[in-house]
Amino acid sequence: MELHLHDKVELKKEHPCGSKTWEVLRVGMDIKLRCLGCGHELMLPRSKVEKSIRKILTEEGGK
Repeated sequence: MELHLHDKVELKKEHPCGSKTWEVLRVGMDIKLRCLGCGHELMLPRSKVEKSIRKILTEEGGK
């Protein structure tokens, strides 16, 4: 899966604040995400994030 900095992604499960939309803040072996509902940030292994992504909403990074 091709993820870039500042992409907006929709995850399968809802965050406790009610939002499913997250922004990618760091890409590497681990991926750092920020909830666009409440601003909570978390860092997860790439494999776990790729399994939990439903779709990429906007692609701002890369080309």
